[in-house]
Amino acid sequence: MGDATETNGHVDPGVSIRFGPVQNDGDVAMKDADSQADAGKRKSRSSVGQRKSYAEPESSEEDQPLSKRRRTSVKHEDPESDDDVPLALNGRKLPKASETAIGEESDSDVPIERKLASEKKRIQQKGEKAAQASRKPATPKTTPKTAAAIKKQTNGVKREPASEEKKPAAKKAAAKPVKPEPKSAQSTPAKKGTAAKPAKVVKKEESEEAEEGEEEEYRWWEDPSKGDGTVKWTTLEHNGVVFPPPYEPLPKDVKLKYDGIPVTLHPDAEEVAGFFGTMLNSTQNVENPTFQKNFFMDFKDILKKTGGAKDPKGNKVDIKEFAKCDFQPIFAYYDAKRAEKKALPPAEKKRLKAEKDVEEAPYMYCMWDGRKQKVGNFRVEPPSLFRGRGEHPKTGRVKSRVQPEQITINIGKNAPVPPPPEGHQWKEIKHDQEGTWLAMWQENINGNYKYVMLAANSDVKGQSDFKKFEKARELKHHIDRIRKDYKKNLKHELMVERQKATAVYLIDQFALRAGNEKGEDEAETVGCCSLKYENVTLKPPNKVVFDFLGKDSIRFYDEVEVDPQVFKNLKIFKKAPKKEGDEIFDRLTTSALNKHLSVYMQGLTAKVFRTYNASHTMSTLLKDMKATGNNAEKVKAYNDANRKVAILCNHKRTVGANHAGQMEKMSERIKGLRYQRWRLKQQMLDLEPHLKKKKGVKFFEMDEDIDKEWVKEHQAFLVEEQRQKITKKFEKDNEKLAADGEKEMKASELENRLDAAKELEKKFNKENKTGKVEAEGKGPTVDKLENAIQKLEQRIENMELQAQDKEDNKEVALGTSKINYIDPRLTVVFSKKFDVPIEKFFSKALREKFDWAIKSVEGDWEF
Repeated sequence: MGDATETNGHVDPGVSIRFGPVQNDGDVAMKDADSQADAGKRKSRSSVGQRKSYAEPESSEEDQPLSKRRRTSVKHEDPESDDDVPLALNGRKLPKASETAIGEESDSDVPIERKLASEKKRIQQKGEKAAQASRKPATPKTTPKTAAAIKKQTNGVKREPASEEKKPAAKKAAAKPVKPEPKSAQSTPAKKGTAAKPAKVVKKEESEEAEEGEEEEYRWWEDPSKGDGTVKWTTLEHNGVVFPPPYEPLPKDVKLKYDGIPVTLHPDAEEVAGFFGTMLNSTQNVENPTFQKNFFMDFKDILKKTGGAKDPKGNKVDIKEFAKCDFQPIFAYYDAKRAEKKALPPAEKKRLKAEKDVEEAPYMYCMWDGRKQKVGNFRVEPPSLFRGRGEHPKTGRVKSRVQPEQITINIGKNAPVPPPPEGHQWKEIKHDQEGTWLAMWQENINGNYKYVMLAANSDVKGQSDFKKFEKARELKHHIDRIRKDYKKNLKHELMVERQKATAVYLIDQFALRAGNEKGEDEAETVGCCSLKYENVTLKPPNKVVFDFLGKDSIRFYDEVEVDPQVFKNLKIFKKAPKKEGDEIFDRLTTSALNKHLSVYMQGLTAKVFRTYNASHTMSTLLKDMKATGNNAEKVKAYNDANRKVAILCNHKRTVGANHAGQMEKMSERIKGLRYQRWRLKQQMLDLEPHLKKKKGVKFFEMDEDIDKEWVKEHQAFLVEEQRQKITKKFEKDNEKLAADGEKEMKASELENRLDAAKELEKKFNKENKTGKVEAEGKGPTVDKLENAIQKLEQRIENMELQAQDKEDNKEVALGTSKINYIDPRLTVVFSKKFDVPIEKFFSKALREKFDWAIKSVEGDWEF
């Protein structure tokens, strides 16, 4: 076999497949509890959506390999706890690249992860010291028993006089950790059973609002009554959901062609053919073999159910081969419809939008405990082809049209139930006061449940975010103890404890997700607990390569240096007879891991580590930061810190297909600004020719990368750009006149306005012939031109920073860190501390989502 191992199709020299027995090296010999294999069957694991209690005793079979336990497929998503749902699914827009762009030019070929390793260690040590300082002196006496000690009670290897289950209730309570109360932004939500203080209500221009009857602003984050109680609402009223319009059959002359022959299909089959036909321009999907295979499989099924296809003479056509299907006529029809819609006059587009808004207005808001709240996604998803993210195995499958009979409505008992569409009925009416959903249904692709929830800027969603970040703040009081324990347990004598410690190490240090079990028909994505033999490659002495499909089927690839004991453990976990397809952590499940973590802190899960590490890192970086200069430079300093967090927390993304094109456009815009700067300098010479001697010839020269051919192309672009601006302004003015009931301007007026573009073209032609640029504007002076040049210099510098940032961040998901993992109050602190408008960091949608953070803290707040 030699010393090479084949992993993921690549051969890595120097790593043996069979590692052989591990030498002692001061390591403790491990024991397995396999002698208890006959102790009874392990209970079937509960679904994520069932919120299994972590308080129950652990199964005695937990030290058995997972292959001996029953597998269950987790399909029911929890809409309230899943913070990692992609933003797009929540109806929220990601920030533009310009809003998250930063610049930090690499000065060598050393990966930035390596450069940041020492900084990461420093930040962690700081956090551990802070955790020790934050706890009361009495804490060590009342700390929970280590995971190892608890395990020894439950697995039967080393028994103690009395098990946890047999202790009196009073003693049990004493064994729980004494948790320090986390400091919230303004106040801490009251615990059950405590008296709630009245909420502070802030009024905007009180007297005016009283007259107009406007609603008072409700500062829920200052309301102690909004704690962690299970009842989320008392009264709830809403108008249900909006269904997509019914299918409109294609014109009779537009048909799918099979082997060159136009075929007639049943409307249901024709609709499915249209799903594929309308997206022929999306080559990354329609040219994907998996997408084609899945679509054609479902298309043939619908053909079978609806009577198949017929040729122009009425004869049956057996559609067997995908390659013989020609969807071009369908694409041409829908493409023409898209172009027609795009070409509509602005006034018509505005009218159609207004009509749609009027129709949907009743569904946009609900009454939640008497308060008007915006609904996030009240539209039922239209039928289409499933695309998925990454390399999803079900891409191309047909997403069926959702019928009212599949939808469950959640509403108050005394509220009127919204009527279903005529001839239909709802699947069920519920009054679930513990749920924050308004309607739900199960989609047919993955069997996941889809929920209609409140909008991101609603009180309920804000409270969910607030609690998530407060939970991460609470972890800062315990992080030192957790790290101390898992480092100790890396050498534990029990395999299950050693696997548990190694998993927590990887989750804490490298931001791996915990990972859930998947059914056979689900995407083969993995996390820490479900890592397979082939996902981990070991490179002595202490380097580990992770390569697997992570969340949303996006590839996770990283080479990291690990603690020598962790390397040794992974070597043991991969030892023969394990082979490809076998799980590395074969004695560990996500639920068991989270149950273990909850011993340290109530509600602590693997997910909280990501939020804590991102927020604590950002907090530490901001404390040490001295942002100076103008706003652009201060924003760059913030984004540099954001970028470090994203890299340290492994928030990566694949390079976008249009990245190169975007970079080229930015480069052209910068070049255009430099050309404008040259023209301004030439205008200075036109006013005062002697400046050439005073400032020197070099000052007035054209940049070396700008040649005559490019100048002519750019001039043509500037002329066309001016034409488009004039035309748009004309259309807008006419739109306003029509809205005011006045007579619209004639086309001749547009021609007169376009004369300015013709004059600009003449001016450029003259400049190209004479080589001179005449001074422009009213009363031009050298001082005015120098001021204009200074402003251009600043614009050029800012754009070059943005371009550099965009290039540096092409593989770093800054938005993921900033929106989901960094406490938004830290961004607000930076904004207030360094006097930078919050608009520079949060888009309008994010300002609404994080309104609670913006209004609840000042510049001296600390995470």
